[in-house]
Formats: sequence, C-alpha cells, structure tokens
Amino acid sequence: MLITDHHLPGDTLPDALIVNPNQPGCAFPSKNLAGVGVMFYVLLALRAELLRRGVFNEKTKPNLAELLDLVALGTVADVVKLDANNRLLVAQGLKRMRGGRARPGIQALFAAAGRKPEKAGAEDLGFVVGPRLNAAGRLADMTVGIECLLAPDMASALPLARELDQLNRARREIEADMQDQALALLDGIRVADGASLTLFDPAWHQGVVGLLASRLKERHHRPTIIFADGGDGLLKGSGRAIPGLHLRDTLDAVDRRAPGLILKFGGHAAAAGLTIRRERFDEFKAFFETVAHESLSPADLTRVIETDGELGSAEFTLENAQSLADTVWGQGFPTPLFQAEFNVQSQRLVGEKHLKLRLAGGGINAEAILFFQDSPLPERIQAVFRLEVNEWNGNRDLQLNLAHWAGA
Repeated sequence: MLITDHHLPGDTLPDALIVNPNQPGCAFPSKNLAGVGVMFYVLLALRAELLRRGVFNEKTKPNLAELLDLVALGTVADVVKLDANNRLLVAQGLKRMRGGRARPGIQALFAAAGRKPEKAGAEDLGFVVGPRLNAAGRLADMTVGIECLLAPDMASALPLARELDQLNRARREIEADMQDQALALLDGIRVADGASLTLFDPAWHQGVVGLLASRLKERHHRPTIIFADGGDGLLKGSGRAIPGLHLRDTLDAVDRRAPGLILKFGGHAAAAGLTIRRERFDEFKAFFETVAHESLSPADLTRVIETDGELGSAEFTLENAQSLADTVWGQGFPTPLFQAEFNVQSQRLVGEKHLKLRLAGGGINAEAILFFQDSPLPERIQAVFRLEVNEWNGNRDLQLNLAHWAGA
C-alpha cells in the first residue's frame, strides 16, 4: 500500500516511497522487500510514528532520502529481486549519485575504480562498488568498508577507498589463480557425466570460494560447492545452485541421509555455506552428487539461454543503448539480451584477456567486446549480446557486449 507521509520539499523521497503506519491495513508495499529495503521502510514508519508523538516536527524530522544511495547499493549488492518497488528504490539512489549527492565513501569508491558517479548505473553498484566493499570482508577486515561508507568527507574516504581497491585487485588475482587450479582439477573429469561439482584444494582462500563456485557453476551449468581449509581439521564450503535445485534443501537432504556428515549449514535456494570434516570430503561429495542426480532432470542440466530475440537493423542505435543503460536491471529483472548471426571481420586482444571485435551481418556493422576470451573466434558466429554505450577518450559509441557465442 502506497501512502503519503507529507514530507517537506527538501526531503526528496518520491510519494511512492512514503509509508504511514497509522493507516488501517497499511503494509510494506512489496512482499519481495528484503534486507536494506525492509530497514528503509521500517525507518520511514518509525519517523512517521515519532512525528505523531511529537519527538520532532516537520522542520526537524530527519531527511531519510539521504540514505537512498546506501539503500540502492545494498539492494543491488545483496542481489535482492528487483520488483517494481525495489527498482524504484534503486532508481532513486542512483539519481542521488548522478546528482552528486552520494555520501563521500561511495563517491570515493567510484573515484578509486576510475568511474564517474554522475554516470552511475545498477551494474556499477553490483560490479564496481559492491565488490570493493566485499573484498575487505573476504581478505581482511570489513571494518575498512564500513569506515569508508561512514567517512564524513572525501579527504578521509579516498585513502580507505584506495585500500579497498587494492584489496579487490588482490581478490581478483587470488580468484583467477583458484579458477585455473579448479579447471586443472576438472581436466580428467567428464563434467557432463555428473549432476554436480564438488572441489577442494588446501591452498584455496576461504574468502573467495563462493566466487569460484559461482564462476564454475556458470561455466559448467552444474550445482557447485567449493571447499577451503577451515583449520582444525575442518573444511568450509560455499555453494551455488542452478535453476531446478534448491541448494539449502539439498544440503538438508544430505544431512538427513547421513547425520553428522555436515557439521553446520545454511543458505537459500541459490547459495549456501557449510562446514564438514576434512576426512569426510569424499563421502560428502558422493552424497551431494546422489541427491543432486535425483533432484535434477536432464532438461535441468541443459543450459538454456533466453533472449529477447533479434533486433532490426534500425534498432542498433546509440539512443537505444543509452535508454537501456538508464533503466535499472538486475536480479529478477535481467538486462535484455538479443541474438544474431555475425561475420567476424576483425578481432584483437585487449587487456591481455579480452577480445575486441568488429562484427557484421543483417545490415549491421558494429564494434563488440567479449570479456575473458583470449583465443580467437571463428569467422562466423551466433551471438547473444547486450547493447551498450562505450565511452572512451570523450567519444560515445554503440558497442555489443557478447554474453555467449557459438560457431555458426
């Protein structure tokens, strides 16, 4: 239910975000609110109640709109489902960032990453700001990230943001090394013959196992659990699931079949964490494979890439790419993906691990980028891509960002 709370002109909350808890039947406007979104609405309701009780008046009540940059960041970074209400929260937070009203810590994180907050999008929160904050908790002490977000000015925020940026670079290097090691472990395994992946290496870092599980799950389309040494004879694991398998329920099924095998676990449908004894790794791996095999059909284990179809040649425009960039996309509301066949006119390696391409087909001749691909593509491909605006040296051009490809 969306109800007004008579905010002041200086309080830039849109009417759709205001809640009056005194109205009969009043409730949070979305059943999908989670985490930061819930807390924000609780604060709105608390402010309304304290205003009613006379704790402060219309002129002295706190401006909760100032929290919307944090609400947006938390919603995207926590991978909350972006229903209409959550998209509204994120859009308002991004509006503050683009208008130069983000808190110093967020502005400093953009600066440390070489990004401009005035062009902030939801992807920047999920892939630029969020990972830098998370890197502190993964590799060091989350206090650094908290201090950065609480910093009162840029002078105190920038050193913390640069430290977080360095931690994130170290995290990426550790993750890349772990991924190479994991792929080497899989060299002698026919992944397609099984319904799951479970891997362990004593050198792997506990703070990065979840990221590695996510990468391998995406690459092989199998529910994946990665373990690291937890000390004292324990292994601590993090898992990611594919559609069709509820990971937390799967671990519960393993626990019921083999009581005591899992010392503790928790999570939800898509992700979970657990602890086992090191000497029981092979036993757990076998039980997890059995339950996953029983839970997943051959169709579940076949990757399906959904697209929004083909674009007409007149729709490959910078304006359309900008319109898509201005919209809030994310969990439960994915960025549109399009498909087409192209001739690969040219390709070159950039940044040592990405391919810069010139693609042509269907009356289209466009620049494209394929991240984390260092081997050349065939002369003709089927491609699934996003329309993007590529900004470089003051120029703005249309670019296709390839999400998937196959030889045509």
